[in-house]
Amino acid sequence: MYDLVLKNGTLVLPGGVVTGDLAVRDGKIASVGSVEGAALETVDVSGLVLLPGAVDPHVHMELPVGGARSCDDFLDGTRAAAAGGVTTILDFTVGSRETTMQEDLEERLAAASRSVIDYSFHSEVVGWTPERLEEMRAVASMGVGSFKFFTAYGDSGRRTENGPLYESLRVIAELGAVASVHAEDESMIQTLLAMMPEQDKASMTALAASRPSLCEASAVQVVAWLARQAGAKLHIMHLSSGMGLEEVQCARAEGVDITAETCPHYLLLTESVYSGQDARFYSASPALREDADREALWRGLSSGSVDFLSTDHCPFTRAQKAWKGAFDRLPYGLGGVELMLPLAYSEGVGGGWLSLQDLADRTSTAAARRYGLWPRKGSLLPGSDADVALLDPKATWCVSADSMISTCDFSPFEGLEVRGRVVSVLSRGEFLLRDGVLTAKPGRGVFLKRVPGSHGLMKNMKNMKNVKKRGGGMKDA
Repeated sequence: MYDLVLKNGTLVLPGGVVTGDLAVRDGKIASVGSVEGAALETVDVSGLVLLPGAVDPHVHMELPVGGARSCDDFLDGTRAAAAGGVTTILDFTVGSRETTMQEDLEERLAAASRSVIDYSFHSEVVGWTPERLEEMRAVASMGVGSFKFFTAYGDSGRRTENGPLYESLRVIAELGAVASVHAEDESMIQTLLAMMPEQDKASMTALAASRPSLCEASAVQVVAWLARQAGAKLHIMHLSSGMGLEEVQCARAEGVDITAETCPHYLLLTESVYSGQDARFYSASPALREDADREALWRGLSSGSVDFLSTDHCPFTRAQKAWKGAFDRLPYGLGGVELMLPLAYSEGVGGGWLSLQDLADRTSTAAARRYGLWPRKGSLLPGSDADVALLDPKATWCVSADSMISTCDFSPFEGLEVRGRVVSVLSRGEFLLRDGVLTAKPGRGVFLKRVPGSHGLMKNMKNMKNVKKRGGGMKDA
């Protein structure tokens, strides 16, 4: 007997889109396609699109930044994620020169214990010493399969110089892990800031001027070359520019195992917001770019040269971004975890950039594959966790911070009209959101231990045989 059967939905599967059913047993997907047999509960989901629960591989819950802390903690932030169809997040440890990487991980595991969805961590490498290499091996044995590096933020001590970065990449190659890099050229940033008249810093337009596209592209080129020499897997976080994307493509053509993500704010917004009344609320790093960059990133996401979406969810309230006289005194970060999937559907599928299969891949499958979670996560195949986002493709609504679950009182997408809304969400077979009502319980999320170099728990696609076709079978989206 099944625990739950969802009947007559539009299922987005790796092989196509099929109208059919999805059965759940013991928190796993038991069967998809034409499902027969008794169930404890059967729900008719006619007219809804069933997608694998979204995986947001880049969030920052309760992150300390200077004297501020991102306003969504692990409870509020994961509730917001669940409301938007995200069932798995990857956050970060908060590195320090005074602590070991193992201690950093333990601290974040304790903070994440209230999460309502499943989670994992990238381990941040900060304050490099040779001892960090053994610490990397240690946290890998604790279930971490990826490591975060900065090529910027030298003034805060977070930057890793090229020599230590190369040695770290060699260990990452040994482990089969992934190096996830915030790629901005520190030397360029500091040079541009030194040349900038002090009075210019009183304008938010100086943010983009101090961190141009060239700054991103230069850093991507260097870290990609180092990764190639070390034989390490490399991921470029929050790609923001067409120039940066060109460097990713060049590195890939030269044999580098490189992937890249971009974020909704780089796809939908431009640096023109820095001239507006609310300019300070859009502070982010990398900065927002020009319209040509936005178009290039959409083309990249459409073709797959940008591998997947993330949000870099790191919201700060209006009060936290109160103007202090200069752009570089603001905390950088925007919210977005609650909106990634609906915006990707509305603007990506609705805008002709993505098919439904592309949508599932860019918001779930590709990130799960890269970070060792697939096919436990990122799939609607039998044997996968029953993480399902049910989206009403006809629903229309308007983004408003006041009506969102996130505690932030500002949304960078305020007033945007959206077509397509997540109405119900399953996580391991349990409803977190049902008919628009959030029912997620604090602390039900689990830490996902990742084995570097693996593809999750299952090693092949043999469970495809349990996809039972009916009617017209599969169709292209």
